[in-house]
Amino acid sequence: MTQAGSALWLPHDVWGLVDALADALRARGWRMASAESCTGGLVAAACTARAGSSDWFERGWVTYANAAKVEELGVPVALLDAHGAVSEPVARAMAAGAAQRAGVPAALAITGVAGPTGGSAAKPVGTVWLGWSVAGTVSAHGHRFDGDRAAVRGQAVVAALQGLLQRLRAVA
Repeated sequence: MTQAGSALWLPHDVWGLVDALADALRARGWRMASAESCTGGLVAAACTARAGSSDWFERGWVTYANAAKVEELGVPVALLDAHGAVSEPVARAMAAGAAQRAGVPAALAITGVAGPTGGSAAKPVGTVWLGWSVAGTVSAHGHRFDGDRAAVRGQAVVAALQGLLQRLRAVA
């Protein structure tokens, strides 16, 4: 898929990942959902930039505030209180909540500190947790991305799509 002139400022390799993800989901007759915080809907925008995405993309949430994570995705308040929004347990809960609430077998979640402010010693700018739910199996992975806000967000989108694609390919 060529995205020359696209208004989305995402890294170029996103578009090949979206194509591969679309093929993998269609091959299984599956649909996916996304739950995003620091990326503000960039995964959903990238997926729906592809013509025909209504065949495999169900819906997406931008749950920037903790209250939205709780209300829209069912993230337990206790997880947020104990670990903070940028954490493995919250990324896992966001992915599981998105899959469950959308009624789809595949979902991804992104929560992080894109910057340039908002970081801490424990969770500096560039700290991002990604979560995935594929066929009922939930997993998460933490990253520390470098660069400015746009770079962190772009890298998070790429890593989230790569992670979902890898997990789909591992499903028998």
